[in-house]
Amino acid sequence: MPFNLPIALTWLRIAVIPFFVALFYLPESFVSIGLRDAIAAWVFIIAAITDWLDGWLARRWNQTSSFGAFLDPVADKLMVTAALLVLLYLDRVGIFVALVMIGREIAISALREWMAQIGAGASVAVHWLGKFKTAAQMVAIPCLLHDQDWFGLPVKTVGQILIVAAALLTVWSMFYYLRKAWPEIRARA
Repeated sequence: MPFNLPIALTWLRIAVIPFFVALFYLPESFVSIGLRDAIAAWVFIIAAITDWLDGWLARRWNQTSSFGAFLDPVADKLMVTAALLVLLYLDRVGIFVALVMIGREIAISALREWMAQIGAGASVAVHWLGKFKTAAQMVAIPCLLHDQDWFGLPVKTVGQILIVAAALLTVWSMFYYLRKAWPEIRARA
C-alpha cells in the first residue's frame, strides 16, 4: 500500500468522520448549537476541499495509485453518508432524499466494481451528471449543516434548493449509469 500526501489527505477525511458526528452529541452547555453547526459545516467544507486537493496533488506529482483510486471514493461516500445521516437526525433533510442519495451511491459503487471485474469499467466512468450531482451535494450539505443565514445570505434556503437538485441529479445519473451498463447486464443475466 503506497503512502504519500494525497493518500494521507484521504485517510484524514475518513479519520475526521467520528469527530464530525461526535459534534452533534456534545451538550449545549459545552458548545452552542449555532457554533456546533458552524464547526460542522466548516469541517465538511475542508473535507470537500481535501477531496479535490488529494486528486489534484496525486495527478500533479504523479502519485496516482490503484489504492488511492479505490480509497478516495470510499472516503467521499463515507463523509457524505455521515453528513446525510446527521442532517436526517436533525430533521434538515427528508428521509426520501437521504435514502435516494445513499442508495444510489451503494448501487453505482457496486455496479462500477462489477463492471471493472468484467473488463467494462470504462462504460460507467464518471460522467458530467455525476460531477454536477457531487457539486450540488458538496454545496448543499454544508449549507444545511450551518442552518442559518450567513452575512445576509439565506444559506438554509440555498441548501434546501440544492439538496433537491442533488437528489434529482442523483436519480438521473443513476439511470444514466444503469443504461450504459445495461448491455453487459443483459448479456450476463
